[in-house]
Amino acid sequence: MDLTIELLEEYLMEIFIKRKKDMKEYIGTKRLKATPMSRFEYNDYRGWKTPFDENNDEGYLVEYLDSPNKNHEKHDNYISWSPKEVFEEAYRETEAMTFGLAIEAMKKGAKVSRLGWNGVGMYAYYVGPNSFPSLTEHAKKEFGEFTPYRAYLALKTAQNDVATWNPSTSDCLAEDWIIVI
Repeated sequence: MDLTIELLEEYLMEIFIKRKKDMKEYIGTKRLKATPMSRFEYNDYRGWKTPFDENNDEGYLVEYLDSPNKNHEKHDNYISWSPKEVFEEAYRETEAMTFGLAIEAMKKGAKVSRLGWNGVGMYAYYVGPNSFPSLTEHAKKEFGEFTPYRAYLALKTAQNDVATWNPSTSDCLAEDWIIVI
């Protein structure tokens, strides 16, 4: 082997090892749309030539709904391809979410409900920290013109009013959360 190529390979391996050590672990939540699509179909869809040594894995065409970076003329958001196993391990349909995913959806502005709730028209939503004009003498003395409040979860009730909401243990452990449109 040529000494130059050997040195280059050693150098590239050192960079790879350093980058791998520098990588941090992440966990995330994204809202997206997806449809089954093989790797070859995705490459064709994008107008890309498939390398001869590429596998035609099963997977998904993914469109990230919260992305401002459009990268395909047929989509309003960023698209990519994900292998089937990776996708199905990371994502769930929004008709069967855990409470953790429901909280993330609420923080992104969605209203959520449970299929197991008996009340018609009920949903929960996130209210971010803010302030409102002080209405009582106590609030005016304590806070002045505006009373600050912390973030909380609100519930639109079956009686057609709004209440602050603390979920039950059953709500927290349920996997029947849905996004309300």
